Amino acid sequence: MLQALQYVKEYKEEQIYPAICKAMDALSIAQDMRPGLKVVIKPNLIMAKSPDFPVTTHPLVIKAVGRWLNEHGVTDITLAESSGGLYNAEYMKNIYRTCGVKILEPEITLNMDFSAQTVNCKSGFANRSFHIITPVLKADYIINICKLKTHSMTGYSGGIKNLFGTIPGLEKPQIHYRWPDLEDFSRMLLELAQTVNPQLTIIDAIDAMEGNGPTGGTSHPLHLLLAARDFYTQDYFAAGLMGLDPMNIEMIKQAVKAGLAHPDEIQVVGDPVPENLTPFQLPDTKKLDFSNFLPGFLRKPFVKIASRLFQSYPQLNPDLCVGCGKCAESCPAHVIQIENKKAKFRRKGCISCFCCQEMCPMKAISVKKAL
Repeated sequence: MLQALQYVKEYKEEQIYPAICKAMDALSIAQDMRPGLKVVIKPNLIMAKSPDFPVTTHPLVIKAVGRWLNEHGVTDITLAESSGGLYNAEYMKNIYRTCGVKILEPEITLNMDFSAQTVNCKSGFANRSFHIITPVLKADYIINICKLKTHSMTGYSGGIKNLFGTIPGLEKPQIHYRWPDLEDFSRMLLELAQTVNPQLTIIDAIDAMEGNGPTGGTSHPLHLLLAARDFYTQDYFAAGLMGLDPMNIEMIKQAVKAGLAHPDEIQVVGDPVPENLTPFQLPDTKKLDFSNFLPGFLRKPFVKIASRLFQSYPQLNPDLCVGCGKCAESCPAHVIQIENKKAKFRRKGCISCFCCQEMCPMKAISVKKAL
């Protein structure tokens, strides 16, 4: 698997565009291009957040990809994403504006088709079908441009996890509720990834996120852009750059076991892996989950016996809560209500998916252990 790696010091167009060109050349992406090709770029625009924060895909990375496509004769380019809240025109216009992607117009069309269609899955999948946003299904070529982050539920967020944004709006919490267990949720992510099947994945790691990602963490710059056709193996590689053990990330472990990821075949082209990379801080959910330190054969029995005692729960800091309702809106178990302009959590029924923490714009939700 060819893994293109390019050093980019900072978010400046004159630095990013040459890096994108070198990565595209290394992967022979120009061979895929033809006049009339309908390309969809799937970024990470999880919430309305300024690109100054390492929460969303930086617009200059997307712009560089669009410029490269234009220079190779491709003009039908659409940016399509379903963020972590509603999936409608009013909500997404605010996302586009706040995340800085309005600068991409008119070269890149910002999607305003908020329909979705049901797609049947391969035989043998646990999910028989997925409801996927229409622009992705109409595309001839999908470019997946994600942000490198730690993640409170999955531990890691890269190419595979970014495709969860092809599920429309508040249908995502429904899927969390259907698959609350990390093993099952990770399997769902892999089945969705195989269904969407992007042709190219670019990871924005010029500035990445550590700690309580995907939205509440802090900056950890790697000054890197990663590009690959094989995004399963790319995630294995990227997790290693973060100082994580890829085989401790459930979705990556499953990808390796299923033969989707091929870590023994990684060939880095472009710039060398930087020396003296520092490990990323883990989310609080992972720091407190000491079952990860048990041998594999003991982990499942331990989790079954002690899950209630050691389960992580969201905890609200009322001084930071502004009562915006994003946590309640995103809660798949519907255990959060807004009372007197503050969120109120009910532990009973909580599935510990931490969608509430993910979508809180004020970082008012932290992690607490039952014991």
